[in-house]
Amino acid sequence: MGDRSFEFCKAVSDELDPERLRRKFLMALLELQNVERGSIWIRSEDGFTCIEAAGSQSELIKGLKIASGHPSIVGWVIDNGEMTVAEPGKDSRHYKEVEEAIDIKSKLILCFPLVLRNGQVYGAVQIIDTSAGGNRLNLDKDYLQLLRQLIDIGSIALSNSLIYTDQVQENLKLRQTLDAIRSEDVIIGKDATFLNVRKRSAEYARTDFPVLITGESGTGKELVAREIHRLSMRNGKPFLAQNCSCIPDTLLESELFGYQKGAFTGAIKNKTGLFEAANGGTVFLDEIGDMPAQLQARILRVVQESEIKPLGEIYSRKVDVRILSATNRDLRNAVAKEQFREDLYYRLNVLPINVPPLRERPEDIPLLLDHFLSKESLRLGTDRKYFSKDALDFLISYSWPGNIRELENFVKHILVITRQDGITRKDLANHFLDFPLSTRNEPVGEEEDAEKSPDQEGKPIAPGRFFDGYSWEQLEHDYVRYLLEKNKWHITRAAKDAGVNRSTFDSRMKKLNIRK
Repeated sequence: MGDRSFEFCKAVSDELDPERLRRKFLMALLELQNVERGSIWIRSEDGFTCIEAAGSQSELIKGLKIASGHPSIVGWVIDNGEMTVAEPGKDSRHYKEVEEAIDIKSKLILCFPLVLRNGQVYGAVQIIDTSAGGNRLNLDKDYLQLLRQLIDIGSIALSNSLIYTDQVQENLKLRQTLDAIRSEDVIIGKDATFLNVRKRSAEYARTDFPVLITGESGTGKELVAREIHRLSMRNGKPFLAQNCSCIPDTLLESELFGYQKGAFTGAIKNKTGLFEAANGGTVFLDEIGDMPAQLQARILRVVQESEIKPLGEIYSRKVDVRILSATNRDLRNAVAKEQFREDLYYRLNVLPINVPPLRERPEDIPLLLDHFLSKESLRLGTDRKYFSKDALDFLISYSWPGNIRELENFVKHILVITRQDGITRKDLANHFLDFPLSTRNEPVGEEEDAEKSPDQEGKPIAPGRFFDGYSWEQLEHDYVRYLLEKNKWHITRAAKDAGVNRSTFDSRMKKLNIRK
């Protein structure tokens, strides 16, 4: 056995991959005993789990779990820390149900404990004879003693690989958690007006009354809604959002209320609406001011009676949802012009909250820039960049008509087109079409004045310069976003400005992967 034991030790010690190590360990033991079936088991939280198996129909065994309270040979060996030989059918410890689906049954089972350096048993290895006579296993005492020594050596290597696998899985979980943190939007701001928004959000979260969030497009109204939901007793239940201006009226009704099979042409199966899907949680209705009049009456009933009626349904259904809504329109003015139902306005505006535009929060701009720089640098896997003082001064003084959404898109763009770590005021000219020579209220120094090029002396930037570095798709992407920002994400109006019909514009949005 000398040469074979040397080969066994070499096979175990040379292998670094955990899965291949388990396989080599088991196959080497089967070869030493001249049999074809075997398995490796480890103690798990509520019993014992097979992590490797070999032989005919081994796929039925690998991954199998045995409850700790159920009699089994591996369970006995792990609990007692002793080697055993068992004859299936005659030994009460044999878990016969395991082999019910296997064609060739086990005739004799040799099972050894797997032990850590400190003597703790963490698993077991089974070497199984399936020959007709059940006489292939070498059960000589000295041979078994030597085999036990080899298994103890391999057992330590195997345990190290299991620990390594656990660490890899733990690192994966941490990485997934970090990815979730990186992708998650957070509320950032220390400006007094914005701190008041956060205070109101926490106060409103303690109730179930409707909240109406107002503010310009891109100010973060949905973030505020999500924060209210997160702080509420409904946290853990669904938070479902629907933009009321970005889809046609009939489709919006189906999305919110659902429909029954056969309700209309094309309704080939039942569809659960947003209100029913969010039962127990929160529904966020963005751009509620653009909701068509006929739908406003149905929303009113949901708010008043907590009832919905899917299209094609005869009877109403009760739902338990909290409604948060948002708009960038002046709903009081819309009510006065009879463009929005007065009764619905008062039902939705129980708890009002206004999110200030970014130009009214200048001290939050550096914080937001810093946040998006870190977030996007992590996402891109690049070193974190920084803004020079003169660049930062300009960005603080800029009015940000698109608010936080514009600022976030600016950071993504500037990170991609700027190669060096420091982003200067000159670099900003690659993003802002009408970039000024100096920041507002800041005189231009003599040195900088001397560096002016002819096109910087009060003249507009040459048209061709703006298109440098753009592909056709990038240009179309930016143009579509510009029209959406200009029209506060009202797709119909943006399509009109583009000179195309709504369906064409919507199709281009999808192709360019543009979402609010």
